[in-house]
Amino acid sequence: MTLSRSQRRIVLWRHGRTEWNLAGRVQGQSDTQLDDVGREQARAAAARLAALEPDRIVSSDLVRAHDTARQLGEVTGREIELDPRLREMNFGEREGMTWREAWAAFPDGMRAWVEGDETQIPGSETHRQAGERFADALRDHLVKLPAGGTLVVVAHGAVLRTGVCSFLQIPETHWSSLGGLSNCSWSVLEENRSGDWSKWRLTEWNAGTLPEPVMSDEE
Repeated sequence: MTLSRSQRRIVLWRHGRTEWNLAGRVQGQSDTQLDDVGREQARAAAARLAALEPDRIVSSDLVRAHDTARQLGEVTGREIELDPRLREMNFGEREGMTWREAWAAFPDGMRAWVEGDETQIPGSETHRQAGERFADALRDHLVKLPAGGTLVVVAHGAVLRTGVCSFLQIPETHWSSLGGLSNCSWSVLEENRSGDWSKWRLTEWNAGTLPEPVMSDEE
């Protein structure tokens, strides 16, 4: 879809790869760093996203997200704004563990987790809690975004997915319909053309190329 001059765009960008990503360890709010591949992913993706000429770049304050965002800031000359509300979902005492290690350490808690009760792992946050804080932050940052502007938000896989669903008011029973996000891929939200600027639509998900016009009978 080609944006009108007044429509705003949000680009939701996941950070580059870390060693914990590669090892299958839950990161959550543990402050891990990009590995060499992740830094190269960030540089390559930043070169593409710079073509969108973002008006603002807002990032989680965790290092892996901030360092990813900094690559785009260097290309565009934009300052990076940090917001701790964009941090990854808190996985509590599971953080640093692989899936197998978590099941060995918390068999009852992990069983409850997969059955829908996310409160049984000590210190953990629920998907709903993470999604709501992310969506609240997004709404706050949109207040400062001018008509026709582009906001790039750099964050983390789980909180991006839950945050998008919460922001779009998708029923929680359907949140699992959106797949996971690859390292340094992005998703795009655009305002509807209807004139109701409180309404947004998801136009790209887990993309690695810039948004293309949608040629459809629907438009």
